[in-house]
Amino acid sequence: MVTTEDTDSVWTLSPRLCVLQQEEGESYGFHLRVETGRQGHIIRNVVSGGVGGRSGLQDGDRLLEVNNCYVDDVSHPEVARKIRLSGQQLCLLVLDGEQYEQAVSRGQDLQGLARAHKGEGRKPPRLCHITRDPASGFGINFMPVKGEQGCFSVSLVPGGAAEKATVCKGDRLVWMNGATVSGLTHSALSRMMKKCGDHITILVIDGESEKNYMQQRMPILPTMAVPHDLPHRARKLHLVSGPEGFGFLLRQEKVPSGRTFHVLRKMNTGSPAEQAGMQDGERLLEVNGESVESLTHEEIVDRVRLSGQQVSLTTITFQGLEFYTQLGLSPLLFIEDGADEREKESSVSAFAAEQSPQKEVGGLCKPRHCSLRKGPLGFGFNLGCFPQGPGTFVSQVAFGGPGQSAGLLDGDVVMEVNGQNVEEKHLEDVIMLVKEGGHFLSLQVMEKTGYNKLKQTETPRDVSDSEQEEDSYEISSL
Repeated sequence: MVTTEDTDSVWTLSPRLCVLQQEEGESYGFHLRVETGRQGHIIRNVVSGGVGGRSGLQDGDRLLEVNNCYVDDVSHPEVARKIRLSGQQLCLLVLDGEQYEQAVSRGQDLQGLARAHKGEGRKPPRLCHITRDPASGFGINFMPVKGEQGCFSVSLVPGGAAEKATVCKGDRLVWMNGATVSGLTHSALSRMMKKCGDHITILVIDGESEKNYMQQRMPILPTMAVPHDLPHRARKLHLVSGPEGFGFLLRQEKVPSGRTFHVLRKMNTGSPAEQAGMQDGERLLEVNGESVESLTHEEIVDRVRLSGQQVSLTTITFQGLEFYTQLGLSPLLFIEDGADEREKESSVSAFAAEQSPQKEVGGLCKPRHCSLRKGPLGFGFNLGCFPQGPGTFVSQVAFGGPGQSAGLLDGDVVMEVNGQNVEEKHLEDVIMLVKEGGHFLSLQVMEKTGYNKLKQTETPRDVSDSEQEEDSYEISSL
């Protein structure tokens, strides 16, 4: 006879690894959702016979990892972003929906479960950039592994360029300059090396970890890699608007190849843009974590303007963009934050303390964008509702909490939650949206007096100073 206690003790969870491989122009064949009253990132609408269905994805599965990265506590937009950046290969660790809900109700350590599924000894691959030394070259040789076609082991020159780039003796070569080596002969690999010039970028992994990946039939992808000595990295810049805005120009420019880019120009001396480290000629990749690749100039300007007093921009130099294009990788895979978390919280807190709730620009206060990460005691603010109808406001901000650090003020009217307009929603619906965001929260708020004046005027705010230039170039002062 098995008692209830015995049943609990043997109850186990069975996460599944799903490897998705899509062809050019093909979708992954599933939707990722967050749903009211349910926790986790939920797999829905799995297409029968599609890429996701063939990999073993099932409707209702909860997503635990994307390409070896634990995501259950990550915001939904960021998880979707990781999937989009994966390219044509994607590894998902999922848990059956019923098992997930049972695990959450029992307080199960889901991150520990994901680690246990990997087993001991699996380390991520390393993406290493090596610069040729004038005397000793790259300081690396690749030896065929006996009995394993297309498998190469690393041999190093002690103290050479490869060793300095964190390549280790005995590493296995997976990928070179954007090309996988599993189908190459040793002579073909040698010819490739001779054409590399003064730089080479390789993906390597230690032998034990490679065995672990192979046992689980899991591909080793650059999207899983830890970067080392990459010559170019995208940067995330955090700007807080000054009296004259952010202090830079956004231009849409066409290069001789015919491609069009959104380019950052003319940082004003002492402006928020200059203080954040923005450089003339950098390409704009994201606004507040949203890719601008498919956006028009006007749409980008709108997103910057509607961010209010704060905006996050992801940028990269032209040379950096060319570097990643040649490797066949997205520059958004490896981003440097322009300020560490403590510096960001300090600058945002100072901004919140210095600004006057009654200060107006052009007769009206502007909406503010506040990004929060949940702390041990929550987000650090309470919401209230208007008795005469829909709409919510910040009724109390806890001293020293994430809400205060992000710049929330007592009485602020909540306009958006995680990008969704809530001006006509009731309190319980707004609270549900806050909960659905998990550990991260994005709010657009506005001081109450300014908000009321804005609604009374019924005049749209000026969101674009764009003007047409020659060759259909566009430019906006931000």
